Amino acid sequence: MGRRLEDGNRDGRQQGPPVPAAERQWLADSGPFSLNRLTHARVWSAIDALARRYGLSPSGLAKRAGLDPTAFNKSKRVTGEGRPRWPTTESIVKVLAATGASFDDFTALITAEPRRRNPAQPIPLIGMTQAGAGDFFDDGGFPVGGGWDPIRFPRVGDENAYALEVTGDSMEPLYRDGDVLIVSPNAAPRKGERVVLRTTDGEVVAKVLVRRTAKTVELASLNPAHPNLVFPVERIDWIARIIWASQ
Repeated sequence: MGRRLEDGNRDGRQQGPPVPAAERQWLADSGPFSLNRLTHARVWSAIDALARRYGLSPSGLAKRAGLDPTAFNKSKRVTGEGRPRWPTTESIVKVLAATGASFDDFTALITAEPRRRNPAQPIPLIGMTQAGAGDFFDDGGFPVGGGWDPIRFPRVGDENAYALEVTGDSMEPLYRDGDVLIVSPNAAPRKGERVVLRTTDGEVVAKVLVRRTAKTVELASLNPAHPNLVFPVERIDWIARIIWASQ
């Protein structure tokens, strides 16, 4: 039961993975289920949705299940080589036992169509400097608390998306004071994409993802005159992808 549901697709695209015989039987014993919908993104989204259902963060859910508190963190969902990392069937069983949810509840969350933000619904906004404070995000990098200002942005498909307002000139020439960055905590960052990273001591930076290994994350500055930064994984609180900017 401790084996991972590995993705057999080597190029990283999200397709239905080949599930080992033991896990296939485990799924079959729990009722009708479409393996074609068992994708990396859907399984992790289901875990996040289960955490929200019980008023928990992903790390809070892991703790309740007796797992390492970082087991469900965003940084653990991709390997150092950038390949999808799947939760183990054992961890899923422990989560269901800890919450009292049934396997049917969990598969319903997997097969449900992704929830999209209502075009009329605002998304939360804070300044980049405020984002370093400890009470605006949970352990998984999702926005929490009531200190956010709402703004309207109808094209966001991530219900947990939020906006950060650039302050100062440290990100010039790409981002200037007053620019707004839309960040998707549910989107797995890939090499070459712009990201926001927060360290465990509250530093928040917007950079370009260069390399991600099991021990470090390397980011390139948005200003080519500045050198790359390398962060050890133990110093990273969370990392999320920038999906839009008001440049």
